[in-house]
Amino acid sequence: MTISIRDAAPGDVKTILRFITELATYERAAHEVEATVERLQESLFGAGAVARAVICETDGRPAGFAIWFYSYSTWQACKGLYLEDLYVSPEYRGSGAGKALLKHLARTAVAEGCGRFEWSVLDWNEPAIRVYEAIGAEPMSEWTRYRLAGKGLEAFADA
Repeated sequence: MTISIRDAAPGDVKTILRFITELATYERAAHEVEATVERLQESLFGAGAVARAVICETDGRPAGFAIWFYSYSTWQACKGLYLEDLYVSPEYRGSGAGKALLKHLARTAVAEGCGRFEWSVLDWNEPAIRVYEAIGAEPMSEWTRYRLAGKGLEAFADA
């Protein structure tokens, strides 16, 4: 089995949307997916692209993906790489595809001069947590993530 990672191209948008939908279903949040082919095309490949994507292939077939963007650390005064989503289809789990995606992004972070490589994981996702801890990642237990979205964001902005 050959695993390869490549930058996503505009022709991958339908595959990326399929992976996003599979991930949302796995995370019990399929009803929250608002992504469309058009929105992904613009946000990943348009003039104002805000994120980047990579595709993991196993023997030439799409097995998973990762979407990431640059963050910024005021304490380090440099950029960081923030992994928004990483997903491997069930039939490829345990093959090393997820670890290969993480290693590819770690190498990208180092090559790009990033001071950090960060992501979030649902507290019940034990298989992912085991992988992250196995590669040496540490949980940031002293931090609590907050979010304003949708109508709550709009209401606060208008208040």
